[in-house]
Amino acid sequence: MRTPRALGALLVTTLVSGLLAGATAAPPGAVAAEEPAARATPELQVTTIASGLDHPWDVGQLPDGRLLVTERERARVSLVDGSDVTPVDFPSDTVWVSGETGLMGLAVDPRFEKNRRFYTCQGATRSGGSNDVRVMAWKLKRGAGGTKVARRGVLLKGIPATTGRHGGCRLLVQDNGALVVGTGDAAQGTNPRDLTSLGGKTLRLDRFSGKPWKRNPFSQASNRTKRYVLTYGHRNVQGVAQRKGGALWSVEHGPDVDDEVNRLKKGGDYGWHPVPGYNERVPMTDFSLPGKQYGARWSSGDPTLATSGGNFVYGRQWGAYRGSLVVGALRSQRVLFMKFDKRDRLKTVRVPEELQAYGRVRQAYQLADGDLVLLTDNGGGEDQVLRVSPS
Repeated sequence: MRTPRALGALLVTTLVSGLLAGATAAPPGAVAAEEPAARATPELQVTTIASGLDHPWDVGQLPDGRLLVTERERARVSLVDGSDVTPVDFPSDTVWVSGETGLMGLAVDPRFEKNRRFYTCQGATRSGGSNDVRVMAWKLKRGAGGTKVARRGVLLKGIPATTGRHGGCRLLVQDNGALVVGTGDAAQGTNPRDLTSLGGKTLRLDRFSGKPWKRNPFSQASNRTKRYVLTYGHRNVQGVAQRKGGALWSVEHGPDVDDEVNRLKKGGDYGWHPVPGYNERVPMTDFSLPGKQYGARWSSGDPTLATSGGNFVYGRQWGAYRGSLVVGALRSQRVLFMKFDKRDRLKTVRVPEELQAYGRVRQAYQLADGDLVLLTDNGGGEDQVLRVSPS
């Protein structure tokens, strides 16, 4: 029987040989079903919404159609209105920027029209001089063109940080109202399986009070940090997405092999335990550890693609892509459309040729009208916000 790594390597071989032309790859041993006419693969039209950004990390849409975008190294929040990019009056000087850490994840509150709230995940410097990653709440004021913000507080602090490596950090407001946070392990080997550390986890909290979500698996634990934990044993969570029906998924960076897409189970261990020290030669999912570990639903195998942010895409206009988890990739400079069946098993992976001309892709996000937004992450102040329309 093939190991998860072998399956992933075989899938990547198929991707490299066939998907550059937009072909379909089925899991090993499976027969790819022919798509009915109603599910034909649409052509994808790409237009540039905005340019001149630098390492944009996340995006959210406001009810009026404008976009909020974060930039990691500039520690800047901008409003994108058509092709206009207007920096928000955001306290960038309070964001700790180092390596992979800076101003990262963003989520717009589902009740934004009433409360004007949005959330960021960002590096910060503590009063004693050490650093951490924390989740912040903000209010976008109505006056001054909507470019002024008011701080609404720190929802969660103490997510570990060292040099800035493996800072995470993706945000998602779940359908039930919980704020989900995907974190990195800060390149510290003991963090992922230490339930008293916030690193190498997915966390869940109340987006108004910042308290641990009451339905978390360890909600009755005596240790307060442990009460935030939804899943553990992660390396560097770059994407968090919710599928119709409520299931949560994560997208993660592997070391030099085995990027992963995981179906999250409450209290689940995803098997990253790089000790002693920070030993990156251990398996991304180590099934020899005590207890039960959950294997990846998709793995890149060897080498990594550096998968990043992702979201599920819906709408009849997407045809054969409909219902796919759309994942941006950095190192391999592509976008993957992963289709899973009702039992969360991988069916197909498509890599549209139309989306391979833009370099590194940090995030894929579906707009209210059904189109996709992609954020490129090539640096040099030349990054773009792209609109992808099926036709």
